[in-house]
Amino acid sequence: MNETVCERVGHAYEEWMSAIDSFEDAIFMHDKDFRILRCNKAYQKYAGIPFREIIGRKYFEVFPKTDAPLHSCAEAIETLTPKGHEEELLIDGRFLRSRSYCITDEHGEHLYSMHTLEDITEFKKMEMSLLESEEKFRSITASAQDAIIIMDDEGKISYWNPASEKIFGYSQKEVLGQVLHDLLTPKRFLEAHHIGFKHFKKTGEGPAIGKTVELSALKKDGTEFPIELSLSAVKREGRWNAIGFIRDITQRKKAEQKFRDTKMFSETLIQSLPGIFFLVDQNAGMIQWNRRLEELTGLSSEEILGVNAMTFMHEDDKAYAMQNLQKAFETGYASAEVRMLLTSGVRYYSITGYRLETQYGVNVIGIGMDITERRESQELLRKSEEKFRSLVESTNDWIWEIDKNGKYTYVSPQVEKLLGYKPEEIVGKTPFDLMPPSEVKKFVDMFQEYVEKRAPLISVENTNVHKDGHDVVLETSGTPFFEENGEFAGYRGIDRDITERKQSESSLKRLNRALRTLSAGNLALVRASSEDELIHEVTRVIVEKGEYSLAVVDYADNDETKRIIPKAWAGLQKRHFWIRNLSWADVQEGQLPVARAIRTGKTHISHDIAVDPAFKAWKEGALALGYVSNIALPLSDGEKTFGALCIYSSEIKSYDDEEVKLLEELASDLAYGIVNLRARAAHEEQALLLQESLEESIQAIAATLESRDPYTAGHQRRVSELATAIAREMNLSAKQIKGVEFAGVIHDLGKIHVPAEILSKPGRLNELEYKLIQMHPQTGYDILKNIKFPWPIADIILQHHEKIDGTGYPQGLIGDAILLEARIITVADVVEAISSHRPYRPAMGLSVAFEEIERGRGSAYDPDVVDACMNVFNKKGFTFNMEGM
Repeated sequence: MNETVCERVGHAYEEWMSAIDSFEDAIFMHDKDFRILRCNKAYQKYAGIPFREIIGRKYFEVFPKTDAPLHSCAEAIETLTPKGHEEELLIDGRFLRSRSYCITDEHGEHLYSMHTLEDITEFKKMEMSLLESEEKFRSITASAQDAIIIMDDEGKISYWNPASEKIFGYSQKEVLGQVLHDLLTPKRFLEAHHIGFKHFKKTGEGPAIGKTVELSALKKDGTEFPIELSLSAVKREGRWNAIGFIRDITQRKKAEQKFRDTKMFSETLIQSLPGIFFLVDQNAGMIQWNRRLEELTGLSSEEILGVNAMTFMHEDDKAYAMQNLQKAFETGYASAEVRMLLTSGVRYYSITGYRLETQYGVNVIGIGMDITERRESQELLRKSEEKFRSLVESTNDWIWEIDKNGKYTYVSPQVEKLLGYKPEEIVGKTPFDLMPPSEVKKFVDMFQEYVEKRAPLISVENTNVHKDGHDVVLETSGTPFFEENGEFAGYRGIDRDITERKQSESSLKRLNRALRTLSAGNLALVRASSEDELIHEVTRVIVEKGEYSLAVVDYADNDETKRIIPKAWAGLQKRHFWIRNLSWADVQEGQLPVARAIRTGKTHISHDIAVDPAFKAWKEGALALGYVSNIALPLSDGEKTFGALCIYSSEIKSYDDEEVKLLEELASDLAYGIVNLRARAAHEEQALLLQESLEESIQAIAATLESRDPYTAGHQRRVSELATAIAREMNLSAKQIKGVEFAGVIHDLGKIHVPAEILSKPGRLNELEYKLIQMHPQTGYDILKNIKFPWPIADIILQHHEKIDGTGYPQGLIGDAILLEARIITVADVVEAISSHRPYRPAMGLSVAFEEIERGRGSAYDPDVVDACMNVFNKKGFTFNMEGM
């Protein structure tokens, strides 16, 4: 049995050796010390020595002969990854591709390594031949408006197209042979670039290879500006070269910055973002985020709060993401492309972070956009860029050449993707054959002018008609070329599809317009003090801030005709086509968006007034004034629709979904403001009536008191006048002053329980009578204590005979325990009493009264009140109204 097994094993070994011997590529196996265990005949042929002299020797001493093991081989053993490691060798004028694979046991320990050596000499010759043909495409790249730069393995510039000269300011003669990084890279990035280039030179790999990244670069004059770089690696003559497509994105970056400033902390916009938004602290802890992040992660707000943001990152990207987060904290800005772990799987996101100070401290606000599809497209493009021709042919842009008669002589395959035509269908036609009739005249004249001047075409926007009939907006750039004799031969250029960009710009413009309108409208809501002021201000800001053509606030009348009454409007025209009888009744004339909005309580839009049957009777007047589209937004108080906000634009299909949401929010806020202002006006009217009633009641009480004490008639009124003047002098609030005034009018209310004969007694009061008089503050308090005045009148009356040194009555209060209003009444009461006639004595005059309050200043009477009282008389000229004395 054992012999049979051995025979089978031996037979299998012979079959295996026979199989690998049949390969033309050299194959050998070695242990972890690089000693050869097995090899095929092809390897023995390369080695040139017998098998017995090969086995057991270190392969780099046999073939290929090197000072040490191949780099890829050593790396494979070090990492023990099953994926093959590859590198190219040049030996005796022949190119060999070495592939190394590690075989491990069940414990992950190295068993042996397998090598294959493939002769790729012919392939490399073909590759070099292909590179020689690159010159044929240089005229095409010369017409590109993006800079195209090739850098050799020494970091020197070997190709520099005309667009590069325009963007950087250097001529081709100045830069060829110069070290690219030293010439174009800001100093702060040089070290990192040099480190990265060493790795690229050796492997053709780098963090920016195959990607589109944004960097900073230097112009010839030293100006630093932002660029967008698409970088590819290609081997030429066995050496790695880098091909870079560079675009000046200065204007785009400025636009992005302006856009970010406009949107910052706008909750509405944040929540409507298609991507993710978050705010983190310096430890990457989540502080705030938008609903989109919750949807993508499947987590609730409670589950996200405080979680480390790196939790959502792919394990291999966490360190990179954290590095860029710290960069944002240090420099104020950072961006990174990372993989995120979401409920839908792993997705690529471009995340931009900005440092800012918030209520939580110094944080970073991040905005992330899903770029998975873009990354996938970039990866496909990167793979197709191995050769220069493939790079040109595979670009998303349409590359073309036209002769001096304007006819296409070359069209890249991309035209089929852009316009649906195969290249052979385009060749022989002119650009004008692809344009809609409305644009042909304009561009024929313009092209003729360019031809006459031999001027380059720079970012000329034009509309072409797709084969299926829809419009495609292109950005055309081209450069004239000439025959050897200098005769004009035609143009070479690139067309870029900017349809989506133009749509995005239009959408962004509308969204910003609606945001400005909403912001200004909300400010008007806060500031408006009346309904009329509010609706006029809102229509004004809609036109001035939102740049809409016309804004109208219409109210719905509930009479038989159901009239629509324009209450406020603002617009670019002084006359308005809608000044006529309008109705929201469901009849033929009541189908305007405003009528339907009032009837249904829902938003209604007319995207093109010219073709909308509802506008038939008003179309001519509307279009004459430039009103092309219209949106009507209902105004509701929660129970019924009481009107509508109508906004007109000068553009067809002017209102997209996001803009409508923001305008609906504005209309809702406006309706809320109108309802609140109406409620406030009704409340203020009721409050005024109540106050007038209260004042009349207080005056009636005062009149009743004076009728019982004819000798002191007018006393309370005069005390009130003086106390009110003192309160104003002390800059008390309007509410306090009113309280002092009314308390003064009835401060002696408690005397209503004192017999009239005591009040009018001509002689001095005995002790019992005096004690009876002293009870009047308490009596007045008891009468008023359960009445809910807006002021503490009961307490003021109770304390108006208290002294700040505690010698007053009825409670003997001291200092600030006495209400300030009561302290004011006390001084006014003393001055009036001393200076006026009494049954038991004649008037002693103001001078005696002033002596009394000055003598008691700081002891019996509040010093500030005394000083204010003296100012009222001496500086303000106050005098008592002695009528009724």
